[in-house]
Amino acid sequence: MKTTGRPLFSRTAFPHRFRRFLPGLALLTLLALPITAQEIVVSKDGGAKISLDLSGISAPGSAGALFRQTLESDLRRSGWFSLSRPASYAVTGTCNDRGGSLSAQCQVASLSQSQVVMNKTYSDTAANVRRMAHKAADDIIMAIKGFRGICSGRIVMVGNRTGNKEVYLCDFDGGNLRQITADKSISLSPYWSASGTHVAYTSFRRGYPDIYLIDLRSGARNCIANYPGINMAGGLSPRGNEALMILSKDGNPEVYLKDLASGRLNRLTHTPRAGEASPVWSPDGSQIAYVSDLAGPGSPQVYVMNRSGNGRRLTARGRENVAPDWGANGWITFCSRRGGRYGIYIIHPSTLEERQISPDDTHYEDPAWASDGRHIVCTRQDGRSSRIYMLDTMGDPPVCLTPNDGNWFSPAWSAQ
Repeated sequence: MKTTGRPLFSRTAFPHRFRRFLPGLALLTLLALPITAQEIVVSKDGGAKISLDLSGISAPGSAGALFRQTLESDLRRSGWFSLSRPASYAVTGTCNDRGGSLSAQCQVASLSQSQVVMNKTYSDTAANVRRMAHKAADDIIMAIKGFRGICSGRIVMVGNRTGNKEVYLCDFDGGNLRQITADKSISLSPYWSASGTHVAYTSFRRGYPDIYLIDLRSGARNCIANYPGINMAGGLSPRGNEALMILSKDGNPEVYLKDLASGRLNRLTHTPRAGEASPVWSPDGSQIAYVSDLAGPGSPQVYVMNRSGNGRRLTARGRENVAPDWGANGWITFCSRRGGRYGIYIIHPSTLEERQISPDDTHYEDPAWASDGRHIVCTRQDGRSSRIYMLDTMGDPPVCLTPNDGNWFSPAWSAQ
């Protein structure tokens, strides 16, 4: 437990050089100062799209209209389709509301091959019509493209619409937005479990930055790190039994690995003249990407290490390279400051091939991969306004996902 007299932001616990670059500590600075994914091919036109005809869907009533509207929007946002006639594929079916109980039937036919490639029936309550449409969209993507879509995924983020920085949850398209914490304080850096059942985050609810784990099924919340000094959440392991975290309990912010069952801590970095931040797992759990200013104060870079802690520098361009996220496609996305502007980039840890994903119109930060290996969710910062956007690595225009009220940041994407 913490001693009440210890200064939280002493030079040992919170070095001055951390004021800008620690992505998870970005708000602390204000206080102190998949599956198998596709290969990424960046293009300006969104890549070749498959034409779909949805005119054969009959969906009467308000619930039916919402089902069809959501389905159309999902398929457009996936980036793989254009909705037009004539088309390569035809989607037919019905959606009926029987006193609050919904039933939908969807059939997909390849017109060129005269073959039905999908025929499924869905049922749910009218209150869950959007969820049912998301599921149907993912099934259509699977039937035509051969891999799972992102439409049933969810996004966790931080928002301040109540006046406090709380954790929120929404569907992949920004719908069904709901608040899942009421700490009435500052919440930071949410991370998903691979199962989509838990979220780890940092909270100041007790006056100190501690790490909590929320079970989204029951609403139960447990504190998993409340050591003296800084406790910042990192990624949860693919198996869900280990948590990465940044702790300054020994005097300097370092990367630690905690076994959630036994509580055993394993320190992974030992850099007394540097500080670390934002540790995340590789898809197979064998490696960890993180940020360190080992190259020099004010010049944070992305590093990769194995579980024994042997790190190597990954990024070379840009004065600040922060907020890594390792996608199921093997690429790492990160935020880089170049020419006075923050942007979203991707890099392959083996070949070091690097590409810019975000436009050059303003600042983009806090990137996180979607499970399809194509899309990235991030924070778009424009003046004092901060909102969540979806970026397409294949060139479709950015899409805003959050409302105008309040500021939104630190998104993370779940496949479940």
